[in-house]
Amino acid sequence: MTGIARALRALAAAGAALLAVTAAAPVAAARPEPKAPPEFVDLRSVDPTIITEMRYTTAHNFMGEPVDGYRQPVCILTRPAALALRTAQRSLLRQGYSLKVYDCYRPQRAVDHFVRWAKDLDDQSMKDEFYPQVDKTRLFEDGYIAEKSGHSRGGTVDLTLVKLPASPTRPYEPGEELAPCYAPRDERFPDNSVDMGTGYDCFDTLSHTDDSRVQGVQRANRKFLKSTLSAAGFVNLAEEWWHFTYRPEVFPDTYFDFPVARRSVAGH
Repeated sequence: MTGIARALRALAAAGAALLAVTAAAPVAAARPEPKAPPEFVDLRSVDPTIITEMRYTTAHNFMGEPVDGYRQPVCILTRPAALALRTAQRSLLRQGYSLKVYDCYRPQRAVDHFVRWAKDLDDQSMKDEFYPQVDKTRLFEDGYIAEKSGHSRGGTVDLTLVKLPASPTRPYEPGEELAPCYAPRDERFPDNSVDMGTGYDCFDTLSHTDDSRVQGVQRANRKFLKSTLSAAGFVNLAEEWWHFTYRPEVFPDTYFDFPVARRSVAGH
């Protein structure tokens, strides 16, 4: 046998052995997505009359893109928080109003996405609407972005009021001209909610619930929302008129990371 033939035979044997090892190797199983504990529910299963506009499944937010972990526009909350919202909603419906939720449970992966975005000082595509007067280098220091969120515990919700009958809200078109979130109502991005003085997720001190510069109808609307939610067991975050946490929390010390999707709470 020539040297070339012996070399070819050795290569063929090595290749066959490699194929045998590869075929025998076990296939790594895909890691299953975490699911919500049974204490979590889809808000619609508790009260389908509450309007949902889950902003983080869309590009109309301070980052300008859908947020990690938001698979479907579904509001997930712990059952006690959802039941408390139902109580508030029943009171509001009798007065010709409805709640509208912007965000509910928020997975830790979404919070991590916020943090990565905040550290990328070159990405300021949505500044003109959501943080026109705040330097992006100060988002952590000023408390607009943090590495943990109460939303991840399941008892916190961002919401507003809508006067019934609710008119439709047009979709945001990526790249459209932006107006400051604190501009007069007819200049801000259109929303079918009542006028609260700023839009949702407005990084500005005007978003503080009791800011003295917010007066008239806008102040009355904030007080109406706060008093209605307080009567149902929610506590408002003073820096954000839209942010409420149901107390006592079911999971006061746990930050979950299951995705925002119907399958996360299927069967609950």
